[in-house]
Amino acid sequence: MRTSFVAGNWKMNTNKAAAVALAKAVAQGAPKRIQVGVAPPSVYLDAVGQAMAGSSVLLGAQDVCQENNGAFTGACSCEMMTDLGVKFILTGHSERRHVFGESPEVVAKKAAKVLSCGFTLIHCVGEKLEERDAGKTLAVVEAQLNELDRQKASDAGPDRVVIAYEPVWAIGTGRTATDEQAQEVHAFIRQSLAKRWNKDFADRVRIQYGGSMKPENAKGLLAKPDVDGGLIGGAALKAESFLAICNAAE
Repeated sequence: MRTSFVAGNWKMNTNKAAAVALAKAVAQGAPKRIQVGVAPPSVYLDAVGQAMAGSSVLLGAQDVCQENNGAFTGACSCEMMTDLGVKFILTGHSERRHVFGESPEVVAKKAAKVLSCGFTLIHCVGEKLEERDAGKTLAVVEAQLNELDRQKASDAGPDRVVIAYEPVWAIGTGRTATDEQAQEVHAFIRQSLAKRWNKDFADRVRIQYGGSMKPENAKGLLAKPDVDGGLIGGAALKAESFLAICNAAE
């Protein structure tokens, strides 16, 4: 039985006061029977962590460097994330891939580093609109799943491997994959994971939906058998809407 995991990706939003207020509201209202997390901007990780201290809500980071330390201006290491109490880290988000130009090789190194350092990994996969229209969705998703290091994922175990399917054409656009479209890709992801590891491993991995999930469409998406939560963007910036999605998942 998989425990649903709903994580809020705040991206480059909020200021310190707003981040703390949002974190406190989420911590107070988060349901206990699912896993809930928030990933604030890195400059507010410490403040948000302190605001949620003692709650069940997990602190997450939106990105991390693939190197341990050294002359990497502007980067943050896994050791720094551990120091701040971070529990999960995102890799492969479409904005890191397509806005910042991270190559599959860089994404793979980051994912491997996250797993080897003891964090829960949320590895993001998904196709652009032209790739969906060309019928390449499953090929694109499979290639991005190939970025996962088999041995490191095996060592970490399926409970620390989370996949977020985020169709790029549905992120921040107001468009959302239908319940059936989401389920089709989620089922494919689980089948692909079973080929890489085994059925038991695949059955325990949580697969989140990450393309403009909001309170209005959350119930239908989350009712699908292979949708195990959400990676929430815009709707995570207001406690009311984020908690409504969490309650739908519960």
